Amino acid sequence: MTKLLLIETSPRGEASVSRKLSARFISEWEAAHADGEIVTRDLAKDALPHVTIDWLGAYFTPQQALTDDQKAQLALSDELVQELLDADEIVISTPVYNYNIPAALKAWVDHIVRKGLTLGLDGSGLVTGKKATLIVASGGSYGPGSPIADRNIAPQYIRLILNVIGITDVSLIHGEAAKNVDMGETTMEAFVDSYAPQMKQLANA
Repeated sequence: MTKLLLIETSPRGEASVSRKLSARFISEWEAAHADGEIVTRDLAKDALPHVTIDWLGAYFTPQQALTDDQKAQLALSDELVQELLDADEIVISTPVYNYNIPAALKAWVDHIVRKGLTLGLDGSGLVTGKKATLIVASGGSYGPGSPIADRNIAPQYIRLILNVIGITDVSLIHGEAAKNVDMGETTMEAFVDSYAPQMKQLANA
């Protein structure tokens, strides 16, 4: 049985382009994996705490020396790491805010990049043998010839983090010019449909 971990980040609910894209992808994935299991971590509904000085103190303490209070500090992070390690595939669905990922997704990153668990003490990635699909919705367009191509930071950053922890099989579905949906220049359905062939291919890969 294949297990997929879906990370959702947009707070916009039914108006979210990234959520509509990921819903279509998941539909295709379920059709291709009849016995598959999907675990969803919705960072908009269940916001993660940001790193604190107490959390960092626990992070830098050797496992065998952790106090009960320090173990409690890391408990949620441990849970998030285990979700990641248990998954065969990861889907990260996110909007782009000011050219980068939302704070909610950055908080998840900070919790799952853990020395000794997902990152070796020598800097090597420990999360191997998995594949990831990034589903990104951005208001702008960053394709060839775009005057803002150098601002295409969000997907590059997510891919970088995944590579660092050992996930190198990473595909991207980039819903560019998603602002056209909000501006009424296209419908949500038509926008999502334009990425359907790519999503079907990746879901069946």
